[in-house]
Amino acid sequence: MEDVAERLSNRVQLTTDGHSAYLQAVEGAFGADVDYAQLVKIYGETPESEKRYSPAQCVGARKQPVEGRPDKKHVSTSYVERQNLTMRTHMRRFTRLTNAFSKKVENHAHAVALHFMYYNFVKQHKSLGGVSPAMAAGVTDRLWEMSDIVEVIEAAEPTPKKRGPYKKQATQENI
Repeated sequence: MEDVAERLSNRVQLTTDGHSAYLQAVEGAFGADVDYAQLVKIYGETPESEKRYSPAQCVGARKQPVEGRPDKKHVSTSYVERQNLTMRTHMRRFTRLTNAFSKKVENHAHAVALHFMYYNFVKQHKSLGGVSPAMAAGVTDRLWEMSDIVEVIEAAEPTPKKRGPYKKQATQENI
């Protein structure tokens, strides 16, 4: 949340779901300089046979202002939910009940970064007229290829340190 707050220069309207951890995170990052609301979904019971693998059924939602003056007609989590669905369908590590998970948090972060670079710079989006989101936003003037992403990664990597000379391990024969 602090990363988001640092990247913004204007006051924004922010919506989260009802997870209580967001209250402290938003307050800590934005203070009172945000129009913040929560969209709290109300869930009902599911049939007994579907409980194990199916989420509870959403039977309604409540929009509740938290800070500032959020516009109720713009209180929505639809954009982030769509982005989460896209990420889950493109990367197995976000699919439920899978063994394709990251054992190291660093590998997980790299996989997410690669996904978003591909999604925003390489993938053509029909809804944007066949251009990438980065092109539509004016960040780049061309459709990237995966080799362009590899170049960016390699340019950002620190130069490996030169290793010293090879040292033979001491064995009984050398001693």
